[in-house]
Amino acid sequence: MAEPIEASFAEVVGLIEQARQRAYQAVDRELVGLYWRIGQYISAKLAAAVWGEGVVDRLAEHLARTMPGQRGFTRRNLFRMRQFFEAYGADEKVTALLTQLPWTHNLIILTQSKRPEERQFYLRMAVQERWSSRELERQYSLGSFERAVLSPTKVSAALTQMHGDAATAAFKDSYAVEFLSLPADHSEADLHRGLLGQLRAFLIELGRDFCFVGSEFPVQVGGRDFALDLLFFHRGLNCLVAIELKVERFEPEHLGKLNFYLEALDRDVRKSHENPAIGVLLCASKDSEVVEYALSRSLSPALVAQYQTQLPDKQMLAAKLHEFYAFNAAAAEDQVAPIAAAPVRREKKGGRRDG
Repeated sequence: MAEPIEASFAEVVGLIEQARQRAYQAVDRELVGLYWRIGQYISAKLAAAVWGEGVVDRLAEHLARTMPGQRGFTRRNLFRMRQFFEAYGADEKVTALLTQLPWTHNLIILTQSKRPEERQFYLRMAVQERWSSRELERQYSLGSFERAVLSPTKVSAALTQMHGDAATAAFKDSYAVEFLSLPADHSEADLHRGLLGQLRAFLIELGRDFCFVGSEFPVQVGGRDFALDLLFFHRGLNCLVAIELKVERFEPEHLGKLNFYLEALDRDVRKSHENPAIGVLLCASKDSEVVEYALSRSLSPALVAQYQTQLPDKQMLAAKLHEFYAFNAAAAEDQVAPIAAAPVRREKKGGRRDG
């Protein structure tokens, strides 16, 4: 049977769209590279006192007069380019990431980050997850960097042995689902329906390697039928990911049912080339110490995360992060001080040491 002519047209449209996307990406890379070079030039002139800041005003006026069709070279933007170069000029680890993001993304990260490590975090994540500028703004409003530092992902020993650091990189300690607009007294059915209704947003929150498999996924063991809340596949870890929803606080007995589902998936659903399934308990709240105890003896590759229905208090997160860095700095000084103050043991003649 001959292929419908419209299908051929659709393929041509696809080729055009792909080429257009590559062209946009090439333009973005060149533009970011141009802004970097202009920032470097201005920075060098100002640092050497060859220019005063007033010269940058004159440069902006000159560009507006001689290149009237070119926008974006205002005084403010020229100083942004200088700031852009000076923020990353000495950091070779992140310079390779800069041209992988459009200028809009770079500007958001540059202006909203307060620490070099925060800039690195959002640069890396924006490239890895291919966040849109809107999603990048959302991640800042969620305090994703602060949450990653203050609440690192905790997984079972079995999951660490199986995937190492890749496991903690693939999952989060908490997931924000503020886009569901759930009431305070929501039920598990409300949460379940909301996640399915906003599946695209939930997949973005989970991470780009997650693929949706099914809801209330049927599991049959013996003569009984069971239904797993949500089933995903993680491309990077090459395994099924079972998510069980709990609208209450985490309790250790919740792991028993999740372990049962993982065993059933591995025996009856997992394909021969796939790794063992991973389980995620997504709870309304959890006590970190209880989670640690519950996971310490678990033989299953699992973790416990909580979901947040509202945006966090950014000021509170910032204060906690400040305390975290202050505490670590003080602890580092305490470790160095005894070493610096330790007496020098001198050798006596004949090779013997004092007391």
